[in-house]
Amino acid sequence: MEFLIDRINQIISLSEQEAQLLKQLFTEKRIKKGEHFLREGQVCHSVALISVGLVRYYINEDGQEGTYYFSREGDFVCDYESFLPQTPSSKNIQALEDTSLYVVSYAGLQQLYQSVKQGERLGRLGIEQVFVTVLQQLASFYKDSPEVRYQRFLHTFAAISQRVSQYYIASYVGIKPQSLSRIRKRQTHPH
Repeated sequence: MEFLIDRINQIISLSEQEAQLLKQLFTEKRIKKGEHFLREGQVCHSVALISVGLVRYYINEDGQEGTYYFSREGDFVCDYESFLPQTPSSKNIQALEDTSLYVVSYAGLQQLYQSVKQGERLGRLGIEQVFVTVLQQLASFYKDSPEVRYQRFLHTFAAISQRVSQYYIASYVGIKPQSLSRIRKRQTHPH
């Protein structure tokens, strides 16, 4: 739980009592590589902080999976579009490695907001971080070339680029794996 408390302390300052409350509100959960934190059609009932591991967010579009985001150690994981109104999700969140998470329920988060002085700020900053990145990724799909999107992937996810398969990187960039190989060749051996 120290990882959880340290991470939250980077965002808001917690009193000793508040730290104790967080330890009660969050539970530890493990999901194996390939398993889902959330499947489309389910309601997202919790927010989680990754302590170890890596997940991808994807949508199904006519039988094709479109990966649009990755989260790793220290990141919060949630489909806020489903979580906030408590409605079924259109997204999937899948572990790409064996992943350990600290999970808080919707009700637990409401309690956190009421009992922790800067709790609402924590919630807002967590949501904003994901929201802004997803909007940037969406805009990039419409205005940038695959080369530029691949560069953005390397920049945004530099720390995990070696941990993500080429297949999922290609999906994130919005191209077939063969096309990604060509882009990578061009970038390592220009002309």
